[in-house]
Amino acid sequence: MADDKDTGKEGELELDNSGKKKKMMIIIIAVVILLGGGAGAYFFLMGGGDDSASQAELDAALDSNSGEVAKVDSGAQLGSALYVPMPRPFRFNVPGAARDRFVEIRAQLLVRGGDNEENAKMHIPLIESTLLGVFSQANADDLATSAGKVALKQQSLAAVQKIMTDVEGDKTVEKVLFTGFVMQ
Repeated sequence: MADDKDTGKEGELELDNSGKKKKMMIIIIAVVILLGGGAGAYFFLMGGGDDSASQAELDAALDSNSGEVAKVDSGAQLGSALYVPMPRPFRFNVPGAARDRFVEIRAQLLVRGGDNEENAKMHIPLIESTLLGVFSQANADDLATSAGKVALKQQSLAAVQKIMTDVEGDKTVEKVLFTGFVMQ
């Protein structure tokens, strides 16, 4: 009878050990999957640095083959695309037919080449002032439509290019991009 009791305890111990082994194995597999996913996300998001360097090399090779720097329709020089973010969002009120609306726009400037990037960065306060002037003339009813937003982008681009031509002698900015647009 003593043997029966010992066998029962051993059976329970074996079940406890196998249950613990299964739990441990599941935990190890989960940790490995999480680490693999984290590493994959890191390389996917941070691995783009090499691609941009090779893109810059391709752009340089294309420029050297043509012998001169080409111009884009907007007047900005061709080169690698660089984005100059506005340091803070534009927040303002616009009148509407029913009521005034609050608008917040986050913007970035598309420029080509390092010289244009430096020019744009140097004149950020002037560009912000110009954009705020254009934005504050908008109408809430127009901004509620896609066509109204596109028209605002075009007006913004024309105003920024005009002011940059007056100050720097060339248009510098190829596009004004809205990276955030909220209207309440």
